[in-house]
Amino acid sequence: MKVRIIEPLPAPTFKRKRVCAYARVSSTSDAQGESLENQTTHYQNLIEANPDHEYVGIFADQGITGTKDERPEFQRMLEAARTGKLDLILTKSISRFARNTTIVLEAVREMKELNVEVFFEKEQISSSSGDGELMLTVLSAFAQEESKSVSENIKWSYRRKFEQGEIAINTTRFLGYDKNKNGELVINPGQAKVVKRIFDDYLGGKGSFVIAKELSAERVRTVAGGRWNSSTVLGILRNEKYKGDAKLQKTFSKDHLSKKKCINRGEVDSFYLENSHQPIVAHEVWEEAQRQITLRAKSKGNDEETKNKYQNRYPLTGMLFCAKCGAPLRRRTWNSNHSCKKIVWQCSNYIEIGKHACQGTTVDDAVVSRMNIQSETMVEEVFKHGEKHYRYTGKVKPEQPCGKSGAEEKTRGCVLPGIDRSGRAVIKLRSPG
Repeated sequence: MKVRIIEPLPAPTFKRKRVCAYARVSSTSDAQGESLENQTTHYQNLIEANPDHEYVGIFADQGITGTKDERPEFQRMLEAARTGKLDLILTKSISRFARNTTIVLEAVREMKELNVEVFFEKEQISSSSGDGELMLTVLSAFAQEESKSVSENIKWSYRRKFEQGEIAINTTRFLGYDKNKNGELVINPGQAKVVKRIFDDYLGGKGSFVIAKELSAERVRTVAGGRWNSSTVLGILRNEKYKGDAKLQKTFSKDHLSKKKCINRGEVDSFYLENSHQPIVAHEVWEEAQRQITLRAKSKGNDEETKNKYQNRYPLTGMLFCAKCGAPLRRRTWNSNHSCKKIVWQCSNYIEIGKHACQGTTVDDAVVSRMNIQSETMVEEVFKHGEKHYRYTGKVKPEQPCGKSGAEEKTRGCVLPGIDRSGRAVIKLRSPG
């Protein structure tokens, strides 16, 4: 008889759960910053105090709304889970995790598929429990509605401020002015010189393209620190704030979830304040600049009437885009006064700003016209065996701006005059709705 010895199985080694926490505050104020610090300290101590848990880290987003999933630390945490580095995610509440019901449920479901548990401390809900998803659906819907209510309250408060003549402008993206401690616009002397120069040069006969080129050549930076282009110069020339007036609510948020800024073309009320702050240029100078813009546009066939008439002058106009920078290609004629005349489509960024903005894409009209292009197309230059070839791919359309198209802001509806607390005229431009 043969006897076989069965050895005892080794005792399973205990594996600690790899645990992280997610924290978020939606503003960068001191109070909110302290809250973020408190959340971080609380969860680090909580995880490290549990012998069954292995501390992985804290993922914390500051100054970012919870209605979007475009949060760097939130995405970094999800990626850590996808690569098998997490077993448990702790968070203070559903509203800290996200205020969008869809984002909450999609993220939690993905974590469940990866065997990663999500625990919401305030609600005492675990994604691994049987009724966890039902409770999450209900409570995250409440969090989303709360976010909507807060958004509507903020919009209401801004409307009341606008009606009373209070200005809410971000001067970090606005050349020529700063804000004092009372939130009032005050002239920035150095930046104001650039603004005055632009108006003087334009009224002196220079075009926006030439002005932009000269400012860039002299290494004068825009308020954002970038290079100048024709549209930036025209934007300054058209801005009513340089004559001391202010049009408020030029943009609005379409909804509280996407928070996408849309140009206000009459969808909501806007407000026009006359003599709201110290001007940089005289009222007459600003008005003459507007007259010159209109006259020059008309002489070049760029006014609205001519644009509508000739916008389809060439079949490929507005259809071709540079694969290097995304700018539209513009139709140009090379050597127009010579027998070697050639028609090409060239990157508009390269034409207006130069190779500092884009190395440029150029394609012969004769070549691209044979492609039977019917939709927006990216044109890419490809060099093979020393010869230039082209690759054509469909352009992914960005989200269209809300409202109707048009370069100029159009005022619709009735005009209601009013007086603010300082006795200045406030004109309410009412939306037709």
